[in-house]
Amino acid sequence: MKAYKLLRPHKDGPGPLFINRRQRLVPGEWYDAEDHPTAGYAHRPGWHCTTEPVAPHLSEEGREWWEVEVEGTRTFDRPQSQGGTWILADRMRLVEKVAA
Repeated sequence: MKAYKLLRPHKDGPGPLFINRRQRLVPGEWYDAEDHPTAGYAHRPGWHCTTEPVAPHLSEEGREWWEVEVEGTRTFDRPQSQGGTWILADRMRLVEKVAA
């Protein structure tokens, strides 16, 4: 299933915005979701993705959208101000960076 994920670019590859920030992702490789409970964040294990490259509640400054392929998905309904439906996935791989 195609989805979108906002990532933080680094010299050694893009990585998550908030949870497990030190992780780097290589395009084309599959990644299993890991569970990293973090103080101040709701516990929602899985890769958090969106159905479109839109997340009004998050700044896009210094970040980049990626098209991703996901497996083992469930949806989580959020307000439109938070991008609408979120996809929580058990597995994810980066396909390509979305043009700005």
